[in-house]
Amino acid sequence: MITQTEIVDISTATGTMRCNVYRPQGEGQFPCIIFYSEIFQITAPIERSARILAGHGFSVVVPEVFHELNPIGTVLAYDDAGKDKGNSDKFTKTLESHDSDTVAMIEFFEQQAYCNGHFGAMGVCIGGHLAFRAALNPRILSSFCLYATDIHSNALPCIEGNDSFTRTGDIQGEITMVWGKQDPHVSTEGRQKIYQQLIDTKRNFTWHELNAQHAFMRDEGDRYDAELALHCYKLAVDQFRRTL
Repeated sequence: MITQTEIVDISTATGTMRCNVYRPQGEGQFPCIIFYSEIFQITAPIERSARILAGHGFSVVVPEVFHELNPIGTVLAYDDAGKDKGNSDKFTKTLESHDSDTVAMIEFFEQQAYCNGHFGAMGVCIGGHLAFRAALNPRILSSFCLYATDIHSNALPCIEGNDSFTRTGDIQGEITMVWGKQDPHVSTEGRQKIYQQLIDTKRNFTWHELNAQHAFMRDEGDRYDAELALHCYKLAVDQFRRTL
C-alpha cells in the first residue's frame, strides 16, 4: 500500500508529545500500532520501519518517547553524544510516565477516523521494553518486542513493585519476544530470566532467539542484518493481522 504521513501533537499527563503517524492512503479504518523507538527518538531508520508496517495496512504511531526531556522535534544522532543523552533520558523518565503516554495515545487515536479501535505495540531496544510495558494496558491486544532492554535488570525508574518484570503477569494480550544471541545488552541469563517469568505467569507468548547483534533491525550501521529484519517484519505483520 502507498502510505501518507502526518504529525500530531497530543496532550499527555507530562506535557505535549509529538507523534508521527504513518498510514495507508485513502479512506478506511485500520488497526493502530504504537511503535516505540530507540533512545534516539524518531530517526530515519525508525521512520522507515514505521512506513514498512503502515504499507501492510496499519496506522502506525511513533511517539517522541522522551518528549518531557527535549524540545519538540528532537532527534538524537547515532554517535557518542546522542547515545549519552538518550541513556540519560532513559534513566530519568519513569515507567509511570511512559504508561500515561500510552493511555494518552490510545485515547487520542481511538477518536481518529482512520483507527478501527484495535491497538497493538511494537518497539526496538528501549522501545521493545516499552512495547512490553504497553501490553500491561488491556487495550493493547498484541505486542512485538525486539531486543527489549532493561526488563530483566529493573534498571528504569519506577515505583517499587511497578517494574515491568514484576508485573509480567498483568499482560493479557499476545506477546512476541525477539532477541539477538550476540546482543551484549541482554545476557543469556537475562533472557532466561524473562523467559521463565513468562512461563511462570502463564502468559500467551512466542519466543525467538536469533544469531544477531543488538539493533540488527536498524538499517544504518554495521550491525544491520537485512535478511533477519525482513523475517521479523513478516512475523510482526502476520501477528498483527491475526490479532488486530
